[in-house]
Amino acid sequence: FIVMDYIHTARSVEDRLLSYRKDESGWKTCKKTNDVVVCWRPSCEFPGYVYKGEGIVNGSPEKVWDCLKPEINGLRVKWDANIKKFELLEQVSSDVSICRTVTPSAAMGIISPRDFVDVISVKRYEDGTVSSNATNVSHPNCPPQPGYVRGFNHPCGCSCVPVPGEPGKTQLFSFFQTDLGGLLPRSVVDSFFPTSMVEFYSNLTKAVKSLK
Repeated sequence: FIVMDYIHTARSVEDRLLSYRKDESGWKTCKKTNDVVVCWRPSCEFPGYVYKGEGIVNGSPEKVWDCLKPEINGLRVKWDANIKKFELLEQVSSDVSICRTVTPSAAMGIISPRDFVDVISVKRYEDGTVSSNATNVSHPNCPPQPGYVRGFNHPCGCSCVPVPGEPGKTQLFSFFQTDLGGLLPRSVVDSFFPTSMVEFYSNLTKAVKSLK
């Protein structure tokens, strides 16, 4: 993989996530709380689902973004129960990087620790929206590691969208479509994602509240 390939991949993920955000068709609600509505539809990328979370978070887009942004030693690993470790493998350009994410075991130990290698881009839009966009890539510095099942993220990410007239609020879209790898029963995977996305929004809301 050369630099231009990584950048090209990152740009195509940005386009894909924007299309998920704009395209309302085919989504079915699978979980709903005060914080978030989680929907799913079959993925075009792999034989699983793409999940969409949508909710309003109390906090300006910049504050919410501070909690979400993919950075080493950032806030995200502190509050996000599904991220144990986050490593930078290569800074490709000012807004594109290759990272390894390590996740803890989940679903009462049925899902063992995983690691993921992704190209991640940060994109800012004219309306003030800021987004992270990621998908799996391979990287020479990070072959599969002992003790971890290598999982694969298909186009996924988060968009912090300003709420017109409400500077202290952020509309947050999150998209997950992950092949967890390994031989997991489909039912475990299908119940894990909606539940963990609800947890993601509630933990994020607490994290934003704790920022001064």
